[in-house]
Order: sequence, then C-alpha cells, then structure tokens
Amino acid sequence: MKRRAEFEMGLFVVLLQSMLLFSLCSSQKPEEFLPEISPDTSPQPFLPFIAPSPMVPYINSTMPKLSGLCSLNFTASESLIQTTSHNCWTVFAPLLANVMCCPQLDATLTIILGKASKETGLLALNRTQSKYCISDLEQILVGKGGSSQLNKICSVHSSNLTSSSCPVISVDEFESTVDTAKLLLACEKIDPVKECCEEVCQNAILDAATNISIKASEPLTDNSDRINDCKSIVHRWLATKIDPSRTKETLRGLANCKINKVCPLVFPHMRHIGGNCSNELSNQTGCCRAMESYVSHLQKQTLMTNLQALDCATSLGTKLQKLNITKNIFSVCHISLKDFSLQVGNQESGCLLPSLPSDAIYDQDTGISFTCDLNDNIPAPWPSSSQSSASTCKKPVRIPALPAAASSQPRLYEEGVKRLVISVLCMVIVMFLS
Repeated sequence: MKRRAEFEMGLFVVLLQSMLLFSLCSSQKPEEFLPEISPDTSPQPFLPFIAPSPMVPYINSTMPKLSGLCSLNFTASESLIQTTSHNCWTVFAPLLANVMCCPQLDATLTIILGKASKETGLLALNRTQSKYCISDLEQILVGKGGSSQLNKICSVHSSNLTSSSCPVISVDEFESTVDTAKLLLACEKIDPVKECCEEVCQNAILDAATNISIKASEPLTDNSDRINDCKSIVHRWLATKIDPSRTKETLRGLANCKINKVCPLVFPHMRHIGGNCSNELSNQTGCCRAMESYVSHLQKQTLMTNLQALDCATSLGTKLQKLNITKNIFSVCHISLKDFSLQVGNQESGCLLPSLPSDAIYDQDTGISFTCDLNDNIPAPWPSSSQSSASTCKKPVRIPALPAAASSQPRLYEEGVKRLVISVLCMVIVMFLS
C-alpha cells in the first residue's frame, strides 16, 4: 500500500508538471483580442525541444566571465545571488518578473552595495564601476541558470548602482543629515501585512530621502524624481545596519506593498463584450461566451498574486461599467480571481501566487518550484459605484493569503495550497509571436 501511495503521488507530481509545461510550452496564434505588449516585457511562448530524464532537471550552470574591474564582493552574498537566480530562472523570469524576480534582484543589489559601503564609506558607485559590476552580476546569474534578459525584463541599468540625482552618497554625511534612530526603529523589523496599510517604514524612508534630497545644489523641475533616487540611498544605508536576511524581508515586503496595488495586465478592447452584454443582459449565453473568450486572453499574460487579481477584477469591472453594463456579469458568468492569472493546463487550475513575498525553490530532484494556490475559487467582485481600486487594506472580499497572523506564519495557507513542482522537463526555444 505504501509503494502504491508513493507511486500515485509520483504520478500526481508528473501530471502537474506536464499540465504546466503544456500550458507554457504550447504555441499560440495571434488573435484579435490579444493586446499589443512591448516584446521587452511580455511573456513569450515556450516550445519544447529535447527532454532529458524527468528526475534530472536541466539547469544551465557555467563559469561566468567576469571583468575583474568590479570592486563588489559577490562571493559574500552567494546565498542572495543563488535565490535571485532561482527567482529569475531563464524560462520563468518573464512570468515571475513582477512578483519574484525583479524585487529579489533589486534587493540583492541594494544589500551588496550596503555591504560594500562598510569598507568604502560610500552608498553608490561611479558610472564606470557600476557598468562593470552590473555586467558581472548578470554573468554570475546567467551562470547559475538565471535569464540572460534581466536587463530588459527588470530594466536593470548601470545607473541602478549609482546615486543618480541624489546628492548624498557618503555614509557620514547621510548619518549627519538623517534621524537614523527613527529610521531604524521604523524599518528594522516590519510586519509585511501591517506595513502596507500603516506605512510606518515607508514614511520614515520618505522623510529620510526628502531630507538628503534638499542638499542638492541644482534644483530639479520635479523634485519627486530626486526623492525617489534618494530612497535607493536610504535602502542601501538600511542594509548596512540590518542583518542581510532581515533587510531582504524588509525590502521585499516594501516592494510587495507596491506590487499588490497594481494590476499587471494589459486590457485589450472590449467591443465583443459590450455588444453581447448590453441591453440588461438579454443574451446571457452570448455574453458569457464573449467574457470567456476575453478572459482567456488575459490568462496568457503573466502569473500574479491574489491581491493583484483582485485589483485586475476591479479594473475590468470598472471598464465594463463604463460600457453601460450594469449587471454583475462576473457572477452571471462565474468569473473568479484565479481566472485572471496564467492557467495551469486548463481553465480550472488558475495559479495565484501569495500576496506576501515568496521565493522560487530549487531542488536537485524536482527542479524549480514555487507556492501556487490551485484551489482558490474566490468569485471576482463586481465593483460598487464608490469603489475605484482594490485596496490591500480595504478589500471587498476575504483573501486567505492574508490571515490576521500572516506575518508570523511561515505558511500563508493552512489548506488549499499546493507547491506546484515545475521540473525542467525540456530544453526550450524562446521566440516571439509572429
């Protein structure tokens, strides 16, 4: 019986792997509903080529060719870089970019610069150093299986390691200008749920960035750009005072506060829905067919968190209301939150990622995996007339990824969560839709 159970579990895992790879590897023809998305940021179809053994995942591992001209100590941040390579793994980087890859890459750069400042006394590199260091880090990540397109996927440039327009880069000058005790108290340990609503650390960072931005001798037309550049300096200083693992939690938590407020989808035109769902829903069958066709194209774009899906539902509902569609067609057509995210194999297995920061995990037997909720059937809420967005703090529906004690629980879901194991079963060819 034990062997039978193990065998059945093995079949279940392989089935999940096959479903996801079938969904991601199938080529799709351009259709009328598909939105026009920049090729630099859009998810791309993946075509299977040659499959190795299912239990021996293909991980590209090569020796990076470094410039030898970067002063940053990447070896001291090996664990962070390894996690970044998993989150930005070559195949899934475009699909996990918004939620995992780019926030982790940004946190890694911030922490590495913070560590370096303990020796140099500076919180930024010059342009020449930055150019070599960005190139070296990219080479290291690619050597560990990360995507070679991170500069496009995450908009990583050499300026990411400089001060940009912020006038303060010296640690001494920073500490003489900013109330560092107040900053540390607010950001040393944040609750990733409460912080998004109360913004204690975010406000402290804003105050510190504003204070050091004032020291600039050259005024800007829009000082908000300079303040944003100075926020990066504040983040790096925090990385000098807080344990790296805790710094990562803080930076990823702050990033997720922004991520969960924005719907990452591009909405194509809605002429078919408007034509079929108007007139007080006189043609329910035609309306739901139009909705199903429309949503199926949204599902080809990206993986997202449950709170992002909530915001996407609100955005779509608001757009439909502007077409004079008054009936709750989400309810009529049984549209749920998982319908907005990338689907795993079929329409019943929409993958929603946790709204709190999470990382992809590499296992030598099962490959790359990440936490994915396949069983969450929360109906998409039809927006009320006074509701403009799906706020993290004032949600119109209950999101199980954010229980009262979520920040202290290692597992975000007690029930209904499966770790979707995505073994690398095939080498892939990445190409754009023609």
